[in-house]
Amino acid sequence: MPEKISAERVRLLPGVFRKRMEINRQYLLSLDTRALLQNYALEAGLQLEGYQSLSDPESSWLHWGWESPSCQLRGHFLGHWMSAAAYIVRSENDRVLKAKLFDVVDKLREYQLRNGGRWVGPIPEKYFDMLLAGNDIWSPQYVMHKLFMGLLDVYECTSYAPAMTILSHLSDWYVDWFEKADPIDPGVAYRGEAGGMLEIWVRLYRISGEEKYRGLLKRYEYPQMFEVLREGGDPLTGMHTNTSIPWILGAARIYQVRRKESWLDTVKAFWDCAVSKRGYFCTGSANAGEFWIPPGQFSEYATDRTQEFCTVYNMVRLADFLFRFTGDTVYAEYIERCLYNGFLAQQDKKSGMPSYFLPMSSGGKKKWGSRTRDFWCCHGSMIQAQTMVNGLIFYKDEDSLTVAQYIPARAELKISGTPVVIELKSDMKFEGNSSLYKEFEGTEHSRWSFSLALRTGRPQRFMLKLRIPSWVKGMPVVSVGDERRFITEDVLKDGYLKIDREWDEQVIKICFPVELSAESLPDKPDKKAVMEGPVALAALAEDVLLYDEPKKILAKKSEHSYDEWPWLQSHYVLSYGGRNIEFVPLYEVDDREYTLYCNTR
Repeated sequence: MPEKISAERVRLLPGVFRKRMEINRQYLLSLDTRALLQNYALEAGLQLEGYQSLSDPESSWLHWGWESPSCQLRGHFLGHWMSAAAYIVRSENDRVLKAKLFDVVDKLREYQLRNGGRWVGPIPEKYFDMLLAGNDIWSPQYVMHKLFMGLLDVYECTSYAPAMTILSHLSDWYVDWFEKADPIDPGVAYRGEAGGMLEIWVRLYRISGEEKYRGLLKRYEYPQMFEVLREGGDPLTGMHTNTSIPWILGAARIYQVRRKESWLDTVKAFWDCAVSKRGYFCTGSANAGEFWIPPGQFSEYATDRTQEFCTVYNMVRLADFLFRFTGDTVYAEYIERCLYNGFLAQQDKKSGMPSYFLPMSSGGKKKWGSRTRDFWCCHGSMIQAQTMVNGLIFYKDEDSLTVAQYIPARAELKISGTPVVIELKSDMKFEGNSSLYKEFEGTEHSRWSFSLALRTGRPQRFMLKLRIPSWVKGMPVVSVGDERRFITEDVLKDGYLKIDREWDEQVIKICFPVELSAESLPDKPDKKAVMEGPVALAALAEDVLLYDEPKKILAKKSEHSYDEWPWLQSHYVLSYGGRNIEFVPLYEVDDREYTLYCNTR
């Protein structure tokens, strides 16, 4: 079973993903610590300095939208912020962000003590009493899950002990609450958007072995959805996506701990129901308005409120679990599609702000969040998403190394005790954040050509597994030194090219031929999206007609540039009806209207 290479051992190299991560890091640093903590401070009985009364909200440093003190989901964003900051601190050794992060944790411990030593949260404890009484209340367990998640990630990424201190005492509050709740309604554990808490208790039990966490996880481990999945049913159609996916992520964590195949079978059944049988848009999503679309009925839901980003993020996490459990490349391919058409496409390339939904309608337009005035749920999952990419590229087991995603990165690891350094780059020269074409070489460079440099501490035999994407057209070429391998079906095994040899210091060249293709809506064959490999291309127009196969009617539009040139190559022009229509990667579309699914004859 392939395992992730520890995140602190993998660093993104120059390219579009590195650039987006840097934009995200700057945003994390820019947020006012007082504003991040505002709702926790208020709940601890503290006044916000200078804001005993507020005459002009627009000029204040306070956070608004879903973070305003009047919103019942207030405070959720801090958990996402802590998780994102912790991952960057671990992978980048960012001392400035680390100091800010530890300051946040220390203040949370102060607030916990002010609240009596156990409770710390941005919402009142009575929200849980309201939940128990069956009163309407907006997802208190969702809010607290984010706090637990953030503190856990801080502890696991940095070993900062105060984070675990807070978690331990807050968990005691949960134990006491359940003692009170049991005589009234023990099933309250499954309400209030509670799915993420199952994963939290499994993680805490795995770290500490304390019996209280085992008891807490047992309260959450049998949602009705699991039983329906195990019986072969569909519990998802019409269900809230971000209620369902966190439950199955908890099931995946249980499998990691218990290694009982029944839990893995449950996770696979969820995937089969959510993806394999349901189908998905060309971008990888199968939801609209945060709810699962009925299997195959996609044209009805191709609106401006399609592909909610939290769902994309959570499904990539699930695909990552399944890839590590099984090694099946179908999950890595799904991740690849979502990285380009979700992680990048729903982040503003200039500000780093998220788009809650990704429009699928003709002439749709992305709506970007603001820096301090919205804080939708997707705002939080977006800042986390941009910190997890480095953990999706390389995997290893005892005697093999897998390249799962072709994203420039450098990793340090050990295989059979031998140090190994691996660097994956687009086959270009890089200087800072700019890419340079090689002088005098006289050949066209493709964004789908890569160099993979391997260096070992001593000669070491192991298997290098290169995922060969199913979207590759023609004959891929892999060269190890002077040895060229033309990849044909007879040398591929389960979607991989496997090279078993002794390594010391080699450079592997990889070239994936690609051509344009069209993907139909599952229930509307005459509506087609143009794809270049895993990348969805958006037509910068409305009412677009594809009158033939894309590879026959779209002309390549190239521009040599020192600014990220490999990532700007996938531009095309369609000349039709007296006008030229540009097709560009969906992830480059900013404030312009676009169409993904075009009409055909």
